[in-house]
Amino acid sequence: MIFEERQIEKNNFSSRAILLFSLIIIGLVAVLIQVFTLQISGYSDYQLAALKNKNYAVPVQSLRGEIFDRNGKVLIKNEPTFDLITRPNLILNIDSFLEEIQPVIYLSETEKYRYTKLQKEKAFVNKELVLKKDLSDEEIARFNVRSFNFQNAFIAKRYRRISDYPDIFSHVLGYTSRTEDDFNSIPEIPRSHWKDVELTYAQGLIKGKTGLEEIYDEHLSGRHGQRVYEMNAKGQFLQPLSLTKPERGADLYTNLDIDAQKSAAKFLGNRKGAVVAIDLDSGGINVLYSSPGYSINKLSNGMSEDEFQALINNTDKPFFNRALQGRYPPASTIKPAIGMYGLSNNIVNWDFEMKDPGFFTLPETGRIFRGWRKGGHGMVNMHKAFLVSSNTYFFSLAYQADITELSNHLSSLGFGQKVCFDCFDEDKAFVPTPEWKYSIMNAGWLKGDTVNLGIGQGYLVATPMQLANYASILATKGQFIEPSLVALGNQKKALKIWKDEGFNDSDWRKMHQALLGVIESDYGTARSIRDLKEFQVAGKSGTAELVSLDSKEAYQKVRTSELLRDHSIIVAFGPMPNPRYAVSVVIENGESGGAVAGPVAIEVLKSLIDE
Repeated sequence: MIFEERQIEKNNFSSRAILLFSLIIIGLVAVLIQVFTLQISGYSDYQLAALKNKNYAVPVQSLRGEIFDRNGKVLIKNEPTFDLITRPNLILNIDSFLEEIQPVIYLSETEKYRYTKLQKEKAFVNKELVLKKDLSDEEIARFNVRSFNFQNAFIAKRYRRISDYPDIFSHVLGYTSRTEDDFNSIPEIPRSHWKDVELTYAQGLIKGKTGLEEIYDEHLSGRHGQRVYEMNAKGQFLQPLSLTKPERGADLYTNLDIDAQKSAAKFLGNRKGAVVAIDLDSGGINVLYSSPGYSINKLSNGMSEDEFQALINNTDKPFFNRALQGRYPPASTIKPAIGMYGLSNNIVNWDFEMKDPGFFTLPETGRIFRGWRKGGHGMVNMHKAFLVSSNTYFFSLAYQADITELSNHLSSLGFGQKVCFDCFDEDKAFVPTPEWKYSIMNAGWLKGDTVNLGIGQGYLVATPMQLANYASILATKGQFIEPSLVALGNQKKALKIWKDEGFNDSDWRKMHQALLGVIESDYGTARSIRDLKEFQVAGKSGTAELVSLDSKEAYQKVRTSELLRDHSIIVAFGPMPNPRYAVSVVIENGESGGAVAGPVAIEVLKSLIDE
């Protein structure tokens, strides 16, 4: 019995010993495997993780490309500016430092507060901190003379985005502003590291917000570089280890012309309006001017809240790009398009004559549509109708038109759609249709609506950009190039062709003769501008009514309010007979198209042709 108990006890001990020994062996094997993994098989991974903890990559901001006009003159440049930068970790007494430097570099209370707020954070991680931006030449000189007193401060170069023409090119060039999403450009750098970016621009990380700066932002931006620092366990920078230099952005060469843009601004003056000019050989937009404008320099590099609010609240709406977004009745400038429709659909021909008594009576209702001249123009054919701008002739022509076909015809000439290849936020404006009127007004289309279209009034609206494109189609006899702001180098843009089987080369020649007569003949409605130049110009002027009135007496009463006066409009091209440029001008509340908008168009053409 005793023997059996001892045998059982012995067997239990052996089992426990084997189990314990097995656990020890398994533990040793696990340790060996872990050691092998750490020291051999996983060495590279753990070494990389250790280096990541030890190394700290920060972005280095790239320099944006500059923008030039068609003659190689700079439109937007990177202008050097100088900032005062400190090493806050080496400044023991911040209050004493600020007091000592105040006589050398004036600091506002805001600048001192901002610096004091950030000083401890930057000092802890051994990072530099800007004390003051955009030092003047006098401040730089004073600091350099006394720099030995400030061993922990130095002056470094930064850049600002600057134009020598900040107001007249504001809508086309656009502006840059600070951005918070640049981390997407270098995904391998953690987002948290972007707070330590090494800046090239005084305003920080920037991107284009409007105009060409936004449309071609990727082209201009370049690629940021990165600098890798050694960092200790406390998160402090020790020393730089490597640098991948940033790649500068590509320059942008535009079709814009500085001198012509300056002419547009000078002769439009303080009036509200827009000017667009197109090079017919290339389709390049030489002028795109909207008035009033604003300073892109201030908006890009620092504008006070009061200044910004003043712009926002300005009743003249300086941020509104009238050249691309302004919607205006094209008025009599649409008459060539209406004439083209009549000819191509055999409604009229060049020899067809009718009596113009100064009004048109709608047969269905007896409604009277009045012309601009009391008593009318007598017997008129199409050629004379263009010269004297006979409303009655085009009322009658439009009355015979099919509205769907007429709307399609106007759309084929670029109305109701975007026509510029690379314009920022271009508006399509509007070509009316019966379907539109029914869906919006819950009313059917009336013949009177079509009659109004015949003289560019009613529901039809167009932008100055569309009017310039339309003028280029007229000037090139239907063989035009899509307008664009930026030159494409050696790339040849495709030629676009407007063609209608009912409108032939003979019609084009007669159209040019008629539009030439509008300005150059003794009877043309824009003859007042013919002596302003030494070359011949063709075109069509217009006066866009804002209020429909039945008598001149009523109009004289309304025009006492400037905002209710008619818009002055002209489309023109020249020099004839081989035109090189087309231009449109719209002056809000300017009244007479030929007398008011005409001189602006002529001066812009002179600037372009004289080159």
